Amino acid sequence: MNGVLFLLPIALLLGALGLAAFFWALRNNQFDDPDGAAARILIDDEDEPKDEDA
Repeated sequence: MNGVLFLLPIALLLGALGLAAFFWALRNNQFDDPDGAAARILIDDEDEPKDEDA
């Protein structure tokens, strides 16, 4: 019983912190472009040919 009295407030506090972090990320537009980041990894930035003579 003593363990429950100790662990329950800690679990509630960690859940509240996680929820607060989610709402902070939502308010600061962290989830605006989820598809852009997934497609950006496929874009090849090396458009110009490499000079292999050097």
